Amino acid sequence: MIRTILTYPNPELKKKSAPVTIITDKIRELARDMAETMYDAPGVGLAAPQIGVHQRVIVIDVSPKDEPPNLIVAINPEIVHAEGDSYEEEGCLSVPRYAANVRRHAKVVVKALDLEGEEVTFQVDGLLAIAFQHEIDHLDGTLFVDHLSPLKKDIFRKKYRHMVEEARVGA
Repeated sequence: MIRTILTYPNPELKKKSAPVTIITDKIRELARDMAETMYDAPGVGLAAPQIGVHQRVIVIDVSPKDEPPNLIVAINPEIVHAEGDSYEEEGCLSVPRYAANVRRHAKVVVKALDLEGEEVTFQVDGLLAIAFQHEIDHLDGTLFVDHLSPLKKDIFRKKYRHMVEEARVGA
């Protein structure tokens, strides 16, 4: 089922998510809905808080459009090692029509649980490393725009308010 993606400045996006204690059919259904919602949007990642569920669940698929999907479902993901620097443009399904360069780690090691409750480890770099960091931030109530400098945040707020007004008038 495709769910509604919450958008900035919805206060639900700023709430910290609770760890999943037991992987139930409800959690599996949540992951399926999140994947369907992400692919429909379309996006490369989605965190449960973006659809108003405050559980530590993320889905990611950075595979190119001309290749088969490679869905990653990570429950209670945690970055256990990070190194290097990356400064790439990011966007977000919860901040539509806006992108900005964000400083992140170039490589990360993430531990999580899969849908069977087995521990999995991801050693990643490039877009996948950025996606993991971006989605894990959502679980902690952090949006990519929160990483901007105070000046860039101020510009974002003004620009975004203007974009939302234009979209409302045009609708």
